[in-house]
Amino acid sequence: MRLKRLAPLLATAGLIATTVPLLTSTQAAAAPTADHLRQKPAWHRCDPEQPASYECATLKVPLDYRRPDGRTIDIAISRMKSENPAERQGVLLLNPGGPGGSGLDLPLLMNGLMPKNVRDGYDLIGFDPRGVGASSPITCGLNDAEQRFERAYRPETFSSDVTWARTVADKCREKAGDVLPHITTRNTARDMDTIRAVLGERKMSYLGYSYGTYLGAVYSQMYPERTDRFVLDSGVDPQRIWRGMIQVWATGAEPAFARWTQWAAQRSAEYGLGETPGAVSDTFWGLVERADREPIDFEGMKVDGDMIRAARAVFFHPAQATPLVSALKAAAEGRPQPAGADPKELKLQLTGRTAEQLPTDNSTAVFWAVACGDTGSWPRYTEQYERDAAKDKVKYPLYGDFASNIKPCAFWDRPVEAATPMHKRANVLTVQNEWDSQTPLTSGEGLHRALKGSRMVLAAGAEGHGVYLFDTASCANAPVNEYLATGRLPARDVTCQNPPAGAEERGAAPAKPVPFPGAPGRF
Repeated sequence: MRLKRLAPLLATAGLIATTVPLLTSTQAAAAPTADHLRQKPAWHRCDPEQPASYECATLKVPLDYRRPDGRTIDIAISRMKSENPAERQGVLLLNPGGPGGSGLDLPLLMNGLMPKNVRDGYDLIGFDPRGVGASSPITCGLNDAEQRFERAYRPETFSSDVTWARTVADKCREKAGDVLPHITTRNTARDMDTIRAVLGERKMSYLGYSYGTYLGAVYSQMYPERTDRFVLDSGVDPQRIWRGMIQVWATGAEPAFARWTQWAAQRSAEYGLGETPGAVSDTFWGLVERADREPIDFEGMKVDGDMIRAARAVFFHPAQATPLVSALKAAAEGRPQPAGADPKELKLQLTGRTAEQLPTDNSTAVFWAVACGDTGSWPRYTEQYERDAAKDKVKYPLYGDFASNIKPCAFWDRPVEAATPMHKRANVLTVQNEWDSQTPLTSGEGLHRALKGSRMVLAAGAEGHGVYLFDTASCANAPVNEYLATGRLPARDVTCQNPPAGAEERGAAPAKPVPFPGAPGRF
């Protein structure tokens, strides 16, 4: 989930009924004679600078599946075919997360990462979900300030937070109001089934990360008979969509912060943040208080206390968080930066941005369309957000008020459909790192519980958002490879130790070859 400062997503009352009739799976899946199911992809080389085997095509799908002969939108797809037809067993659809992440280039990336016995079994299929990238992209016309949703709760600024949330909802409605109601997870699942159908496949296999786990779970419930080998990596809890998933960032950050204080205290001689976890914590909160009084000049950027707290995702990686806090402390005290510090990299960690981010609101627009359009559970009264944010600022001091503060969904139009119930058996494999900042362990466990028949692979001790192929040394890779190659789930849930016993300690996050959309903040 918001994997542009997205990063980073309700367990309140039941879904609010809408006046629009709900669609059943049967109604939603248009009749087999529908035009969009009869089309044939016109494959062509995606890019002359890329291998000829990396092919692209564009499909037409209904904007509204209740009206299959009505207005259509584009869905951009890509593929790299199996080089061993004798071993090919089907297609493997790929999704990188989001909502709002582009997956068109994932076949190109995965082609070089998967072991041969897995890779030979599939045509790898990428796609940009509806509204994203090359798939009839939407925009809300938001400027940079309007895209930033991490807003600390303060009584004196809450009215401006309400204005921001209402402005985002209004601008999205003005720019894309006729499309927004149809940019949902259920409709993207229907698009996935259209992809399956036009490729001539009876069933489909799938690898989805982060938000892609919820998308895969929804598909498994809407089309259980077409669900083959599904790997759901870094799980979204279906019971928490979507406010609860944002709030779990706050609850998950507290144990990660405590773990970080222990790590930093053990290295007090190197970083000078305190000799005990309590002393490290005092140093951190003293730095936050100081920055709130007078922002810290950090490499030309003014850093206040709220900016420091908003970097909560970095504390899941103690070896990243400790140099960052040490550098901020040095800047606050007017001292030179510690030896070996990379100011550019530290600023990226602090802001949660990546050098590759494009100045566009497309992923943000899709993020809110899905988060607000998937469920009617968002509170509609500003007072509830204010009460929750004030309470959670005390209960979860690092990030609680950011998570519970008001969001544009408070002013969004009512969803066309209710959220997808998780009632049907799903023989899928869920995968999770123990220390995941975006979809914390409790969320991954919630996904596993919701999908009856699933098995879970837990990489104990592992850090980072994204497991399979993100870290070539991950102990989770082997059981995932086995499942994708054979289709056999483990007999029981698997917990493995990462790093393996006896390996050199690793505190930093592993390299992530799979690009999530934007910086920590989305799923």
